[in-house]
Amino acid sequence: MKKGIIVLVAATLGLAACNKEKKGAGGLLYTIHHSEGKEKIKEGDIIKMNFIQKNDKDSVLGSTYDNENPQVFPVQKKMYAGDMNDVLTLFGEGDSATFKVNLDTMAFYSKQPKPEQFKKDKYITFTIKVEKVFKKNAGEADSTFNKRASEFFQADFKASAEKKKGAEDGKIKAYVADNNLKTKTSASGLQYIITAPGNAERAQLGDTVTLNYTGRLAKKDSKGKYPVFDTSDEKIAKAENKFQAGRPYGPTKMALGGTIPGFTEALQLVGKGGKITAIIPSKLGYGEQGAPQVGIMPYNPIVFDIEITDIKKAPAAAAPIKK
Repeated sequence: MKKGIIVLVAATLGLAACNKEKKGAGGLLYTIHHSEGKEKIKEGDIIKMNFIQKNDKDSVLGSTYDNENPQVFPVQKKMYAGDMNDVLTLFGEGDSATFKVNLDTMAFYSKQPKPEQFKKDKYITFTIKVEKVFKKNAGEADSTFNKRASEFFQADFKASAEKKKGAEDGKIKAYVADNNLKTKTSASGLQYIITAPGNAERAQLGDTVTLNYTGRLAKKDSKGKYPVFDTSDEKIAKAENKFQAGRPYGPTKMALGGTIPGFTEALQLVGKGGKITAIIPSKLGYGEQGAPQVGIMPYNPIVFDIEITDIKKAPAAAAPIKK
């Protein structure tokens, strides 16, 4: 019994020591939450890393977990002690940690002013998980190392994509359950809820539809919200930090058939004045390529809230002239 207590106490003390914030060069602060005890990262290693980036107000500025896209990059030569490359040499594969890079030190050595979004901040904070460290073998030529790394990470990306594909149904089910929705499912696999059917008229391919819409990802982000990737509503755009100066907001006109299949199908299910929520699987959306420029990654299901305010029928085709 005494021996068991001693082991438990030792483990507790070890955990506390692992989570203690330490000071590094250049004003760096860091905390190692977990260490696998593997060889530390060195300059020239290629690493795969997940991270959450925050400012001093604890606001999330970016997260690879949100878009399910860990970053892969080579570790460069440090510019100064305590910079982004230097701090990585404190960790190894499998380690998780939080580190704070001093922005004043960064500005001094880079000869660049603080970015506008960090004007009032002292640190930029990263909470990371080192997923993979790809190391060069002793005496290995650069060309051989680079080829080996390229092949490894291409295979890794493919395996990751297949994993995301397999997880898509679970994301849709979780979204439906989390929002307590009672959906209908079309033959194509589109799930939808009609909250207002509108009038009896239905748009056909080639018609011009005027609508209000908001598109969201079907997976919660690190803030516990379903991120908006596009909207015609200026108020929502500003609230979600998606506002684009110069872009016209409000009811938007588009030709039916010029969008992703799931969106086109949803528009044909309600009439003028109709409202519909469409849960679009990736096969009816952006597929295996995604639309990373707006945050839609491969095999991401998406959700649109749509209101049709007008339908303009396409001009009737002129009858052929008989000769």
